[in-house]
Amino acid sequence: MKNDRRAGAVIQRLRSLLRKEDTQRQAFEINDAVQESLRLMHSDLLSRQVSVGTELAEELPAVTGDRVQLQQVMLNLVINGCDAMDGREADRHMIVRTRATARASVEISVTDAGAGIPPQDVERIFEPFVTTKAHGMGLGLAICRSIAEAHGGRLWATNNAERGATLYFELPVQAV
Repeated sequence: MKNDRRAGAVIQRLRSLLRKEDTQRQAFEINDAVQESLRLMHSDLLSRQVSVGTELAEELPAVTGDRVQLQQVMLNLVINGCDAMDGREADRHMIVRTRATARASVEISVTDAGAGIPPQDVERIFEPFVTTKAHGMGLGLAICRSIAEAHGGRLWATNNAERGATLYFELPVQAV
């Protein structure tokens, strides 16, 4: 029942975002939102046999935004990380990090141990209808980038030196 209400809230807020309506902005702690998102994903992570480690910076400044929309970005990044590791027998591990930046912002990163992103697609994956998945629609990351930008933030990806990719999500801190 709780997940049904949450899904309804996500759909309602995505509709608002797409119609450029006002969002429900409030100040909140990003680490709390990250941990809540990972709790929501717990069953899916277990069934996919993906372990997630966290490195959450302490005493981060609050961010202001629509918590549900921002958690949707977080959930999408974790799901994409899981998808990137599909078919791997071992090292199905992901790391979620938070940190303060020198630009008065908070950065969330999701690092997976998948195959990485084809170099020509590192920026293209954020365009609508561009996907590297066999059954993907190519809308998830485009919507996530729109949400990030609507909150004054940004979303980008890099390939890791060893293997896999890291997606970064940056949000400005709450104005004092």
